[in-house]
Amino acid sequence: MASTKSLAKDSVIYGGTTIIVRLVSWLTTPLFTYTFVQKSDFGMIVNIYAYAALITIILTFGMETGLFRFINQGDKYKPNTVYSTVILIVSGIVLLFLTSFFCFFNQFRIIWPSQIPDNYIRMFFLITCMDGFIAVPFAYLRYKKRPLKFGFFKLLQAVLYILFCTFFLVVCPWINKHHPGLIAWFWRDNFCVGYVLFSNLLATGIQTLCLLPYLTGFKYSFDWGLAKKILAYCFPLVIMGLAGISNQVLDKLIFPVVFPDDNSAYDQLGVYGACFKIAVIMVMFTQAFRYAFDPFIFEKSKDKDAKQSYAVATKYFVMMGLLIFLGVIFYMDIIKYFVASAYWEALPIIPIVLMGELFFAVYYNLSIWYKLTDKTYWGTIFSIIGFVVIIALNIIYIPEYGYMACAWASFAGNLVMMLLSYFIGQKYYYIRYDLKTLFLYTGLALALYAVAIFTPVENLGLRLAFRTVLIGVYCFVMIRRDLHFIRSKTII
Repeated sequence: MASTKSLAKDSVIYGGTTIIVRLVSWLTTPLFTYTFVQKSDFGMIVNIYAYAALITIILTFGMETGLFRFINQGDKYKPNTVYSTVILIVSGIVLLFLTSFFCFFNQFRIIWPSQIPDNYIRMFFLITCMDGFIAVPFAYLRYKKRPLKFGFFKLLQAVLYILFCTFFLVVCPWINKHHPGLIAWFWRDNFCVGYVLFSNLLATGIQTLCLLPYLTGFKYSFDWGLAKKILAYCFPLVIMGLAGISNQVLDKLIFPVVFPDDNSAYDQLGVYGACFKIAVIMVMFTQAFRYAFDPFIFEKSKDKDAKQSYAVATKYFVMMGLLIFLGVIFYMDIIKYFVASAYWEALPIIPIVLMGELFFAVYYNLSIWYKLTDKTYWGTIFSIIGFVVIIALNIIYIPEYGYMACAWASFAGNLVMMLLSYFIGQKYYYIRYDLKTLFLYTGLALALYAVAIFTPVENLGLRLAFRTVLIGVYCFVMIRRDLHFIRSKTII
């Protein structure tokens, strides 16, 4: 199918650049865990950036999806009108938010833990405002099918961020030890988290300046009627997004609040957050797919074979997601060195988190039905249900089980959302998903996982070789049964 081939091509282009960007940013985790003296510093970063995820949803107001929805309706609206209207809406939201923050800082300060200094919070809000503002030109680059420019600007920010972090966390301490006079004018001891945020501020600021040309060169026009439709369409997406992202970061927000030992709360959060980063491999894969999938579902929606294309795309997505699950778990003896050994105590959360993230990604794929039928309120309902499940399990079980409760709560919440979206979606927008194949690969992956875990092989080399054979079994079945285009060298 040509459409599936197009999706695969876009996934490779967007996915390649996105994965590289995430990998570069991902490398800050070993940098932080190996350079921070205290685990609580990493816990503080985990907590701060959990807030960033929530605030960014508010600032972008679902306009990325809204842009794709309305800019593809060329028979009703001019693309430039849609784009400029969306830009002006987001600009207004960001300006209002930033003004409110500085005018009512003390009120904003109350919701933050007292351990986080004021200057950290100020830098954090500037970063999130810039991130929210540039989300629209990035979405426009995706609409215009400019993956190379999209990837370049994303990669630029990530590279600058890690370079600045390396300078402040590695180079500057060495200079301070051997030639302190050179940096005495700006260097501060015990300011690790502050330097991380300052590095992010510098990198994002440069990225924003680079994107300014994509905000000029055309006539701005604001269509009030269109704006009302966009806001009405996007508002449920915002609620859904807040509930959805809360499901991803809520544990990191409430952990310091409900964990019974205040003195070790950020230490435990740092341990959990570091090992959670290993599971981000699954998130990188799913996000790369989503960058291509969002424009694809709206462009394909008018075709006769649209539903079949969605089903095929979901099948291959799950197959690859399970392969990633096996790869991460089977090579954990090597991958664990991604974080310092002081954080290894939380490694048992990784299989749980990986599978939970895969559930959430499948839930996102299933969201096709309410996006195309304009019943986006269902997404809000599902996300709120997942939110309730996760927050309830976290509050009840964190005091007793610590971060293990966070992992299982996320697993349960994402599973509930996925199942609800599937069963209700089939009533409104029936898609004949290949459930037989999906269950087959899920069962095969879990069986291979069980064989690997319950087969003791003491020698590291032999253990890795044995698990490589198990992955080979999965790949053999996948290629033999479903990836005919690899055998025949013909793209479906």
